Amino acid sequence: KGRADRVIDTTGYNVHELKQALWKYFKRGPEDQTLQVYLTSFGYRYGIPHEADLMVDVRFLPNPYFVPELKGHTGRDAPVQQYVLASEEAREFTERFGSLVEFLVPMYEKEGKTSLTVAIGCTGGKHRSVTLVEELSRRLSAGGRAVHLTHRDVERAGR
Repeated sequence: KGRADRVIDTTGYNVHELKQALWKYFKRGPEDQTLQVYLTSFGYRYGIPHEADLMVDVRFLPNPYFVPELKGHTGRDAPVQQYVLASEEAREFTERFGSLVEFLVPMYEKEGKTSLTVAIGCTGGKHRSVTLVEELSRRLSAGGRAVHLTHRDVERAGR
């Protein structure tokens, strides 16, 4: 204690007050307190990602797997994205879910959360979920938010 640069008496602090005290002392700049958004696509057939804070199932959308010329492509490819996003359901889902995430991010920041992991799943994690993660990433990035992408199952063999 005698060699410490600073001593923080945490006797009366709850967990939130402690976090704020530590942030105040250790943060380098405003970017340190910015919530990091992680977007993950996945396939339900391989299990759910346990690190997810929010998880949504997009298996209700048209499946490119059943379109022979799209089956071998992924949701990173423009033809698959165009196919998935061509449906009214996909466009409305993207708008509504994107708005929800945009609404929640500042709420989580206000609470002091430092990261938010949003997982979007389809059957195999290759087409629909990848497309929607890419689309949500574009939307959040356009709003100035730094986004980290993971397509957990896109390279897995099979469906």
